[in-house]
Amino acid sequence: MYSNGDIFVGEIIGTAILILFGAGVCAAVNLNKSKANDAGWVVVAFGWGFGVMAGAYTANPLSGGHLNPAVTLGLAVADVTEWADVPIYFSAQMIGAIIGALLAWALYYAQFQVANKDAETAVPTLGVFATAPEVRHPAANLVTEIIATAALVGPLLFFSKNTGIAVGEFENGIYGSGINVLLVALLVVGIGLSLGGPTGYAINPARDLGPRIVHTALPIPNKGTNDWGYAWIPVAGPLIGGVLGALVFNAAF
Repeated sequence: MYSNGDIFVGEIIGTAILILFGAGVCAAVNLNKSKANDAGWVVVAFGWGFGVMAGAYTANPLSGGHLNPAVTLGLAVADVTEWADVPIYFSAQMIGAIIGALLAWALYYAQFQVANKDAETAVPTLGVFATAPEVRHPAANLVTEIIATAALVGPLLFFSKNTGIAVGEFENGIYGSGINVLLVALLVVGIGLSLGGPTGYAINPARDLGPRIVHTALPIPNKGTNDWGYAWIPVAGPLIGGVLGALVFNAAF
């Protein structure tokens, strides 16, 4: 349905937009010299939702607007995406996530410099880029990410049935129509508000891993930990959840 080149370009651009918005709203809320400082979790959830909307609308004509390896894997399990295309999606999504994180850092560069210039008052900045659990319990954290991602991928596939698209006939992308892009964006907001409290709802391996790599490499003063010991959970959990969401869809149809 899509050429390899279109998939690669579309997913890079769309995922970069998603992460620019998502990391951007986290920076806006967390950095103390931002006008949105302390705006709260609701603002973060809507910022990520609008990021999904902007990225998916942008990428949909080129690649279908997956923006998420868990979504791509789920769509392959549901026989919507060709397995041969999966590595192209994965690599483009990772590149896009890294680009988006770099853009967010560049946009808030002055705030990062001012917020953490004093080691005694510096606040760890990993939360701008990647997720971390409120209660560190690997099994529970993994289950949270599995459930939250299944709650993304399953409904995303079910939404398509409301527009009469048959599995294997997604000519206009996985969303079928523009309204489904908006519905998925609102779904992400809902996941953030309802299911995101325990771990920060990565629900997307590229969303967490790409920015975590960027945070590790960036010269942010007094930035604190990169928490690589936790990094496998927001990768493994969403991939498992994506498969489970697709299996539920397959069982229903």
